[in-house]
Amino acid sequence: MASVTEQLSAAVNQNATMTREGMLERAFARLFHGLVYTQIWEDPVVDMEALKIRRDSNIVCIASGGCNMLSYLTQHPASITAVDLSPAHVMLNKLKLAAVQHVPDHATLFALLGRGDTAANIAVFDTYIAPYLDDKTRSYWNARTLTGPRKRILAQGLYHHGALGRFLGVVHFVARMAGVDFTPLLAAQSRADQADFFETQIAPLYDRPLVRFLATRRASLFGLGIPPAQYDKLAADADGDIVAILKERTRKLFCDFPIHDNYFAWQAAYRGYEPVENPAVPPYLAPENFQTVRANAARVTVLNRSLTDLLTEQPSASRHGYVLLDAQDWMNDDQLNALWSEITRTAAQDARVIFRNGGSSDILPGRVNDAILSRWSYQADASDRGFRNDRSAIYGGFHVYQFKG
Repeated sequence: MASVTEQLSAAVNQNATMTREGMLERAFARLFHGLVYTQIWEDPVVDMEALKIRRDSNIVCIASGGCNMLSYLTQHPASITAVDLSPAHVMLNKLKLAAVQHVPDHATLFALLGRGDTAANIAVFDTYIAPYLDDKTRSYWNARTLTGPRKRILAQGLYHHGALGRFLGVVHFVARMAGVDFTPLLAAQSRADQADFFETQIAPLYDRPLVRFLATRRASLFGLGIPPAQYDKLAADADGDIVAILKERTRKLFCDFPIHDNYFAWQAAYRGYEPVENPAVPPYLAPENFQTVRANAARVTVLNRSLTDLLTEQPSASRHGYVLLDAQDWMNDDQLNALWSEITRTAAQDARVIFRNGGSSDILPGRVNDAILSRWSYQADASDRGFRNDRSAIYGGFHVYQFKG
């Protein structure tokens, strides 16, 4: 079996090392040895509607920041296996999983994973979480880095950390230099107010030379988790004008959904969750779901592996839902066919696959072997509905396939 490092390199590196594209790919792959996302940027409400999770459903998913696999527990699936090639993401997922099982109450959970910025969170980790982690995960969080113990991020602003957290920090710095204050947006009482704020405060930022310069550099968007190959797909959707794509997706994020209900917009504009009673949060952090998530958490397994590698060991016709995020944007044709061959072999009747991509079109036709893809039915209405309702707003397409048998 290939090492995780080798699998991560294979997932990202499509060009020779000593080419410009190859060096960018390897720089991007290096990011995933550390923490990239502390919150996953796909809407779990959209996911759950598309997956049609039942009590006998066995789900496999890419873990990322862990919010979605925990949110799926509100639907009482039989099992969830979450995989990720990033060791840091696996460690974060295991921490979150232990937290929902062992902290004393919802208020403690919200302080730890909702606010993520109170000093008491270190004691919460030591008392309620660390004893239930495996040795490797506990050592990871207790390890000292150049700036102190790694677990300090639980008390210093969890959502300010990781590559995405740092990227949003740069965005806020640029916005402040331009005189933009997000407070009126976060207090907006209507979508009309949100749209007015966007048009007068945010849209003009995209005309600034510095912003245009940074946006047209592929490495500048690594903090969003966009590898070079996906960047090219984004640009192709607007005839090479990446700025137009970024502007439109920012508009959707801030304007198409009520701000009080969109925790993705709060993460972008506030770098945390809404600090009021009944804030907009992922389903697993909602107080009404606390006991359900806790009761079902033992059904989750988190592994530092590739999805294809995992599926080769699963029985035929044993899985009911597959969550691929945008990972296929990174893949070449051989990798896509290897993945879909195993998905098809392990799919139970009516199993569903969901995925997102940077561009707007479905990337599978013409790339995945017809003998495989013909066994699946593309769900156009569900795909369109999922795309329109995805509050994270950063993807060009949302796609649902259902297994025909």
